[in-house]
Amino acid sequence: MNKTNPKEVTIDPTAIVHPSAQLDTSVKVGPFAVIGEDVRIGKNTVIDSHVVIDKWTTIGARCSIFPFVSIGAAPQDLGYKGEKTEVIIGDNNVIREFVTIHRATTKEQRKTVCGSSNLLMNYVHIAHDCRIGSNIIMANAATLAGHVSIDDYAIIGGLVAIHQFVRIGAYCIIGGASAVSKDIPPYVMAVGNRAKLYGLNAVGLRRKGFSRQELDEIKRAYHIVFRSSLGIQEAADLLKKELPDSLHASRFAAFLHDSKRGLARERVKRKGEQPDGGNDEEG
Repeated sequence: MNKTNPKEVTIDPTAIVHPSAQLDTSVKVGPFAVIGEDVRIGKNTVIDSHVVIDKWTTIGARCSIFPFVSIGAAPQDLGYKGEKTEVIIGDNNVIREFVTIHRATTKEQRKTVCGSSNLLMNYVHIAHDCRIGSNIIMANAATLAGHVSIDDYAIIGGLVAIHQFVRIGAYCIIGGASAVSKDIPPYVMAVGNRAKLYGLNAVGLRRKGFSRQELDEIKRAYHIVFRSSLGIQEAADLLKKELPDSLHASRFAAFLHDSKRGLARERVKRKGEQPDGGNDEEG
């Protein structure tokens, strides 16, 4: 086993570590953990008991990986024949009990990627070829099919199931027990089976420090996309025209352009229905 300064690496006697694994300084490997071939683990990462990290996995620094996690197992894809593909995980992630993260297939870039500073709660599943950004929270038993993309600062509620190839935008929040089959744009709230939009994630955006001007820009962009009679391309063109200097309008426009499965649409309230008490300020 190759180690940088091996005196600072702590490996429980019951753990199994492949000779080709590379563990950086101050890595700790707990009882009965299994570290596979060509695995690389960054400084100060803690691998708790009974964790299995399979071959061709890279994990960054200062990650906390709790018992019974499985990272880097072969994808659940009938076309996969054992080719070399990877899981790449960034720094400062907290990966709780029974999380599963599968390595990629050969169908795209051969990498399943998770960024940094994410919280993955118990029983989260991240399938092959997913690309997860940073500062994301996935609550208990949230499940991603293959090829799902989640942008930074999104929050995925418990028991949420997301269809393959769906994209989840930055700073959005998806309510628990939702089934998501269409792309969820940035900055919004979504919930339901199938998930519909419930306006902007206004409280979440304020908590992240968005200014009044930024919130107004996001609100205007939301109205152009979802509360006008314009088609997707027309809405994208109007965003560029009315909010040419807005980062957030540009993010909306880029999301519209890149959407392949189509956008989830706003829920239409029935006549006489009372407000649901959410944090939408769209009126």
